[in-house]
Amino acid sequence: MEIKGSQFTLRYWQATDAISLQKHANNPKVPAYLLDRFPSPYTLADAEEFIGLMLKQEPKTNFVIEINGEAAGGIGLEFRTDVYRKSPLIGYWLAEQYWGNGIITEAVKLVTDYAFNNFDIICIMAFIFSNNTASMRVLEKAGYIKQAELKQTVIKNGEIMGEDVYVAYRQ
Repeated sequence: MEIKGSQFTLRYWQATDAISLQKHANNPKVPAYLLDRFPSPYTLADAEEFIGLMLKQEPKTNFVIEINGEAAGGIGLEFRTDVYRKSPLIGYWLAEQYWGNGIITEAVKLVTDYAFNNFDIICIMAFIFSNNTASMRVLEKAGYIKQAELKQTVIKNGEIMGEDVYVAYRQ
């Protein structure tokens, strides 16, 4: 599966992505607003382990953001269970050198459309750390609606922060 963006391609992960994944993910600015499960520093072993998991994933819901032949980021849906089974979470990251070029906004739009066209879901949700205004702008430009502001719900690098909840609905 490939989805062409204007400056990138979304595709499934491949074992050969490990070196460029490690290169672009091993930047302390990249995981600054991601869950702690995203390693920092990001080693080649981390990249190989992640890709190994993605190669086994079914259905495939996590994609490479390929730019100039390299894995320069990732975007995916995390399907949940129980009452949340039809409301997956969306998450994404991009190599710092490509920030500010509209790539993530376009990728979010493409994955959102892909998800609504291929899965039986009612919405897609995102929980954004309250001081991550750039990601909030991405979601708003991609058509997501801010639904809630949660105060003091997470701790990242010793800092207590809130989260803003964004939701996209089927159009």
